[in-house]
Amino acid sequence: MTVLLLKKIIMKDHKQSAVEFLKLVVARRADEAYEKYVDMHGKHHNPYFAAEFSALKQGMIEAHNKFPNTQIYIKNVLGDGDLVAVHSNVVMSPGEKGVAVVHLFRFRDDKIIEMWDVGQQVPADSPNGNGMF
Repeated sequence: MTVLLLKKIIMKDHKQSAVEFLKLVVARRADEAYEKYVDMHGKHHNPYFAAEFSALKQGMIEAHNKFPNTQIYIKNVLGDGDLVAVHSNVVMSPGEKGVAVVHLFRFRDDKIIEMWDVGQQVPADSPNGNGMF
């Protein structure tokens, strides 16, 4: 197997892992998501939680307890080397426009070792007819 083909297979696996991680978390299966996909010795960059992945995981669990009907709609998934970006619409409550979110993951082997997330509320009205997605 050529090195290029092997890199493409790994990239596809990382992209699938990133998407599956997010879907599991939103499905209120954070324990499973973190066990399967996260190196708990890694780090995240969400400014609202302590730097450990355990703190981010707990925050995700609390958010989904507060908003049990949260849904995620994956729009784009990009990969480059050990990095994967997932662009999605996260809707916390039915009838809302939600939040446009980009999660950026860094992988080592088969685990997420670093994560960033940025989000922007989807406005009810916008002069841009293209929308956020």
